[in-house]
Amino acid sequence: MTSPSLKRLVLIGIGTGGLDQLTLAAVREINAADLILIPRKGASKADLADLRREICAQVLTNPATLIGEFDLPVRNEATHDYRERVEDWHDAIAQVWTQTIEEHLPGGKGQIALLIWGDPALYDSSLRIARRLPDVAVEVVPGLMSMNVLTAAHGITLNEVGEPFLVTTGRRLRDDGWPQGVDTLVVMLDGECSFRHLDPAGITIWWGAYVGMSSQILLAGPLQDMTPTIIETRAKARAERGWIMDIYLLRRHSTG
Repeated sequence: MTSPSLKRLVLIGIGTGGLDQLTLAAVREINAADLILIPRKGASKADLADLRREICAQVLTNPATLIGEFDLPVRNEATHDYRERVEDWHDAIAQVWTQTIEEHLPGGKGQIALLIWGDPALYDSSLRIARRLPDVAVEVVPGLMSMNVLTAAHGITLNEVGEPFLVTTGRRLRDDGWPQGVDTLVVMLDGECSFRHLDPAGITIWWGAYVGMSSQILLAGPLQDMTPTIIETRAKARAERGWIMDIYLLRRHSTG
């Protein structure tokens, strides 16, 4: 049970872009909040803040709930060590969260909600950042993960019968190649289309951008055939919107 002296921070997974992806638990916690935090990621990613505002406009019925917007700090890319850059960035975000909370709930108790794109458990740093906040109890409301939305949109399963799958990043795929022991990969956070570094023989790709949103783009087929199409489509979509969030599944089939 949360101590009465603590603030309560609820990280709420909101899916990948549609109001119909909100769970009843998410709606309940949004309306229980004294303060809802909305991050702004710059003009090029205004869609992400707009989506959160739209969710609040549609489902928030508590007139006493406050909305606190803040500018997300930019990660310093000058440091060569990747983990050091991330740790410093998380420290800066935690400081901004603390300042925004104190601004709207000065010195008092209350429940704070932070709307998380997708799910807080999958390639999202909100839980790690939240642990840096003093005197705050943290809870999580799970949301639909982008890989669930991707596979549903394509009408495929995550795994073959009795077989494992692995979730990784574009950076790891580029640097380490195809991991041993699995024939299915889900790849996230890939700004370089790292699948182009693989031998495409026997590999099928199911790719999606803005999955779950009205602007969703889906492409699928043999990797050898789809690589140039996906690279071109991705570049065009990013140029038009100023940002892109994509994910893909690779499945390797036996050629023997």
